[in-house]
Amino acid sequence: MDEHKMLSLEVGIHWDDLTLGTRFQSRKRTVTEADLVAFANLTWLTEELFSNADPADRAKMAIAGRVVPGGLVYTFAEGLVAPSFQAAGLAFLNAELDMRGPTLVGDTLRVECEVIESRTTSRADRGLVRTRNVVVNQRGETVLIYTPLRMMRRRAT
Repeated sequence: MDEHKMLSLEVGIHWDDLTLGTRFQSRKRTVTEADLVAFANLTWLTEELFSNADPADRAKMAIAGRVVPGGLVYTFAEGLVAPSFQAAGLAFLNAELDMRGPTLVGDTLRVECEVIESRTTSRADRGLVRTRNVVVNQRGETVLIYTPLRMMRRRAT
């Protein structure tokens, strides 16, 4: 991906590794019917859009397919990305979320990340990094963009 470095998510990423323009991509995750049912039950998001699979009723809804809540898409995206920060992650501080399209049962998601902000904190052993995380389905469609700000450890000098 152009002149910026591409990081492997297999490595414990620290703040020092994340310069502006650094990009990385997550593994993939397919959303299943069981995921939808468990998430809806866990969160009490039991509105018919998520809980009614009757084809006649679905045909009358804004989205005819088995759509999943945006919250599930976001949490899957974090689940795909967050392990890369576990060695140095200290806090999730902020994020803006922009739902761009529906995600359906059977869609396979991946997250494409780019560092868009990086700065030190008042403590020398920590830094802040913001990424632009684009969640993409198997058709190449962007379904969610979010921009988390994380506090991270710096490598020991």
